[in-house]
Amino acid sequence: MMRKIRVLIAKPGLDGHDRGAKVIARALRDAGMEVIYTGIRQTPEQIVAAAVQEDVDVVGLSLLSGAHLHLFPKVVKLLREQVGDKVLVIGGGIIPEEDIPILKEQGVAAIFGPGTPTSVIIDFIKEKVGEKSQGTSA
Repeated sequence: MMRKIRVLIAKPGLDGHDRGAKVIARALRDAGMEVIYTGIRQTPEQIVAAAVQEDVDVVGLSLLSGAHLHLFPKVVKLLREQVGDKVLVIGGGIIPEEDIPILKEQGVAAIFGPGTPTSVIIDFIKEKVGEKSQGTSA
């Protein structure tokens, strides 16, 4: 039996708005992925601990509060320290265009802004980690 792609969706920091994260979580689940949603107001340490415990392939971070330049790289750094580069980190929310290259330089694979079709996110994840997950048995 093939292992499904495992995705952790997290809301770091003090941001309390989670509608977009829930929409993405449901779309990924409907696309056949296993999705773990951590809820709002998570610290980078909590997010990484959950990602390691759940043995995820992807961490999706959603943020609207403006703290993305601090919180996203911190999650990436902590993940790299614990599991190397085996976990893909993606982000979404209200992220200014000028900040996207900075986040990518710091290890965030992609940023998906408001209005991004869920199919684009699904295809990106499948392209980046689908092959790795397909070869892993459950």
